Amino acid sequence: MSLNYKILLLLALCICNAESADPLGQFCNTDTNIGSGSQISANIDRLLAELVSKTPSNGFIATSYGKNQYRVFGLAQCRGDVSRTDCSSCIQDAAKQIRQRCPNQADARIWYDFCFLRYNTKSFIGEIDTYNGILYGNVENVTDPDTFNKELGTLIDQIREQAVETRNEGLGKGKTKLSTFVTLYALVQCTRDLAPVDCAQCLAIAVGNFENFCKDRKGCRVLYSSCYVRYELYPFFFPLDSKPNDTLADTVMAILP
Repeated sequence: MSLNYKILLLLALCICNAESADPLGQFCNTDTNIGSGSQISANIDRLLAELVSKTPSNGFIATSYGKNQYRVFGLAQCRGDVSRTDCSSCIQDAAKQIRQRCPNQADARIWYDFCFLRYNTKSFIGEIDTYNGILYGNVENVTDPDTFNKELGTLIDQIREQAVETRNEGLGKGKTKLSTFVTLYALVQCTRDLAPVDCAQCLAIAVGNFENFCKDRKGCRVLYSSCYVRYELYPFFFPLDSKPNDTLADTVMAILP
């Protein structure tokens, strides 16, 4: 596998409901351990309360809490197509779960289907972060890879162009008919703290994983801390063409360290 980093494949299928409190993944930086009763821990709790209360109003917030060495930076963002209600529910779950799963780390992040949340004592706002990503790929391959990959490439290029337009706030989505009964759906999104050129760079890195991990697969998603890319052969973004089977059954997961 011609990657510049090692991919750890999890040799098991991940089966979970994307609408539950179970995240798609999380990263807890064990090099940033803190005490549960520390000032930083208390500031993380206050920061999370602000993220929960303010994110749903426009789907994004990047802020900080505290001063000097106790200052904590935070970012939360919902997928650009979800409702305010779904956004609020997702951020609440994320804030609760990240503290349960990363209770003693000052640098943590958590991914859901509908939202993403992170915090750190070091400022990361406005910077591209493509470390510690997560990949999900459908275990089934397409039957006509040449045609599929051509159409996928065209669609991804189109929605990447959408995402870097300021008015779209980092979001691009679209679909294309592959045949009478088969439609390809794709969505990309950058965190809204990134400049357009940085958004484009992050998406290029994310899409670059298709060839290595998702080649010829029926579906794939790449989740980084600064951007997100996904395609499927069923509708998964809003407005839905029909109700999808919104689970991660029949997918294999990988972690990008």
